[in-house]
Amino acid sequence: MLPPSSAAAKDYDSLSSTIAGLKLDQEEEEEEREQEQEQGEEQGEEDVADDKKKSSDPSMRLPERWREIHGRDDWAGLLDPIDPLLRQELIRYGEFAQACYDAFDYDPFSRYCGSCKYNRRRFFAGLGMADCGYDVTRYLYATSNINLPNFFATSSSSSSSSSSSSKNGSSKLWSQRANWIGYVAVSDDDCSARIGRRDVVVAWRGTVTRLEWVADLMDFLKPVATEKIPCPDPSVKVESGFIDLYTDKDPTCRFCNVTVTGHSLGSALAMLSAYDLAETGVVEGKAVCVLSFSGPRVGNRRFRQRFEEGLGVKALRVVNVHDTVPKVPGIFLNEGLRGLPDAVRRLADALPWSYSHVGVELALDHTHSPFLKPTADPSCFHNLEAHLHLLDGYHGKGQRFVLASGRDPALVNKACDFLKEHHMVPPYWRQDENKGMVRAHDGRWIQPERQKIDDHPADTHQHLRLLGLRRHHDDNADDAADK
Repeated sequence: MLPPSSAAAKDYDSLSSTIAGLKLDQEEEEEEREQEQEQGEEQGEEDVADDKKKSSDPSMRLPERWREIHGRDDWAGLLDPIDPLLRQELIRYGEFAQACYDAFDYDPFSRYCGSCKYNRRRFFAGLGMADCGYDVTRYLYATSNINLPNFFATSSSSSSSSSSSSKNGSSKLWSQRANWIGYVAVSDDDCSARIGRRDVVVAWRGTVTRLEWVADLMDFLKPVATEKIPCPDPSVKVESGFIDLYTDKDPTCRFCNVTVTGHSLGSALAMLSAYDLAETGVVEGKAVCVLSFSGPRVGNRRFRQRFEEGLGVKALRVVNVHDTVPKVPGIFLNEGLRGLPDAVRRLADALPWSYSHVGVELALDHTHSPFLKPTADPSCFHNLEAHLHLLDGYHGKGQRFVLASGRDPALVNKACDFLKEHHMVPPYWRQDENKGMVRAHDGRWIQPERQKIDDHPADTHQHLRLLGLRRHHDDNADDAADK
């Protein structure tokens, strides 16, 4: 038997070790709790950061806001300061319109001049836009028998094209009397889920011959009813050159939203096609919206009233205040007459050169961009890439120009000379590699064959007529000329 003192000492030592062990356990537990708390705080910070990231990414709210962005309230409160989501969507649809320019073959040395460079199945992939989430379903064409000759691009020699085709053992692939002017694309399932609805985009090409087409405008109006577009008001009129270029299109659209876009002359076509879709009842009960860039006036005051109030079509026009195109036609008699007495306006309505813009205007000013140089070239003021650049930097009237998305300013000089020289971006820099020429097996440089050029049927004219862009007697005349 051990002495009490020894037993007590041993018990004390045992208790001390036990207590020490408990303290260690407590300390470990506290450390674990602290680590868990720190991890939880870090996770919470990450969650908050994710939430902030989601809230700062405008596209995350598109499914719940697309009706507002597409003009449900006529863009009230969204333009000054500009809503970030609206800016993003305007740039996105502007790029759909820009794709028309980038894909159009207007090289006079090409026997495919006037066509699209890519067939519709690889249209967006060919332009580096494969991830845009849309599929092209139809190409749109115009014929050269209209009153806008400078709108059309043709090969420098139709005979040389024919002989070249004969030597290669192929038939003529492209009509000398037709031009590709745009496309229809539909959002795929993934994109539709991301943007909150199935979206149909109709994109129209503008002119590629600088601004000569303005001189082509036949400055008088004609009733839309004469072109078999039904309208209860016979006084609704549109510019005669535009109505010849556009007539009604696909009557089978069943999608819940149609967005029509275009630049320059394409803007005028966008307005007319949106009007036609709504007036003919093709998209009855569906939203139709026009997002246009630097477009001219297309109709009279009654057309504007029918467009906005009678049919409820929404239109947002993006313009550069220094661009002259949105100011024509109707320099003197235009929407500025709204404040005049009714008698004066009725008198103006009776005149064939009284025009009115439709929709809401978003006015930008290229002099606010520090990237752009002073110039007197009106084609720079009118350039679509310049408009998209201005949108990216615009935050509201009187606010500093700051690029919001980081969109590359070099795109401005893709087809013009507008950037300041210190940016070291050459003007007119966009072109196909070797201008589309390839080296053949025998070492010669040739223009390659385009297989299945835009999936034409053999009879191009018949295809154009089915689209409503050609009349029967035009086909007969052309067939006779080809013989």
